[in-house]
Amino acid sequence: MVEVASKRVLVPVSESPSLRNTVAYVVQRAVEGFQDGGRPTEVHFVYPVSQRVTFGEESAESIAAGELLDIVSVWAEEDVGENADAVEVKTSLIRSRDYLFSHRDYANALEVYARSNDIGLVVFDPEYYPAGTTPLLPTLEAEVRRAGVEVEEAPVQRERRGPVLVRRGNVGQFLALFGLSFLFYVLLSGSVEPTGVVTGAITGAVVAVSLWRVSLTAPIHPVRTARRLWRMLFYVPYLLWEIFKANLEIAYIVLHPDLPIDPQVVDFDAAVWSPLAATALANSITLTPGTLTVDITPQHFTIHTLTRKARTGLMAGGLERGVRFVFYGLAASRTASPAERLEQRGEDS
Repeated sequence: MVEVASKRVLVPVSESPSLRNTVAYVVQRAVEGFQDGGRPTEVHFVYPVSQRVTFGEESAESIAAGELLDIVSVWAEEDVGENADAVEVKTSLIRSRDYLFSHRDYANALEVYARSNDIGLVVFDPEYYPAGTTPLLPTLEAEVRRAGVEVEEAPVQRERRGPVLVRRGNVGQFLALFGLSFLFYVLLSGSVEPTGVVTGAITGAVVAVSLWRVSLTAPIHPVRTARRLWRMLFYVPYLLWEIFKANLEIAYIVLHPDLPIDPQVVDFDAAVWSPLAATALANSITLTPGTLTVDITPQHFTIHTLTRKARTGLMAGGLERGVRFVFYGLAASRTASPAERLEQRGEDS
């Protein structure tokens, strides 16, 4: 077990079920190893944040990170208690000009901070997932250790996860999944011969029986679904046109001798609410060359943009209005763009 006392300790933080226990563990180890008259152990709680483009002074991630660090600081002070001479708590945002995505990116950011602050030990929360829900910790620990920094994983209890896979289903969900599976089989086979139709029906029935209470999370409303499919017929040509225009722009950039790109990451809140609508918008953005959906939380989108024109088009909200038209109707498509909403929010504040 790595000795915590007499060291500067780095603890990366993110939202996790075991973060509170990790904070208590590090502080307790520092207090237990403190010797009277010695120098207190510096415990640095840090949150790596990418340098992202936002229409305001702080990105949503930076604000959330600052709030989390404030909470961690309060926890640490509670754990220190009367032993204020033993531990010095510091919190900091590690800002990077580059977008942090892989375990190597995060390891480099932590290594630079550790070197600049003469820190020799990094203690990881076992549930530390800096990129969202992807568990990067094992390889992240290896990358930091490879850089010559001591690494320890806090021996705290992990939360058991038991997601409910089977939900209540109804006849409408069963028939919907059967119909989709049957049509997909027929399209793949390219034949409507009786043998193919029978085989498709059997395959669709097997899929529906197996997955109808797993794949579909909401009841099927036939009338609403039919309207959405009808409106989708108008949205698809618009999306294809946007993809075509974006392809021309990317082709121009690739062929241009100066390669005029300006890659940046943009955060914005989309005016869509259901998971299906958010998924449709995220996929539409990704299908359009020059923009890539990096992360989604309920309504908050993080998008990587390749050019300034791509960012302008994204914030103009054309794709968002198209998705709102499909899912909520024509009246719902007449809404302010993401850029206009951000501007109104700035005026109100």
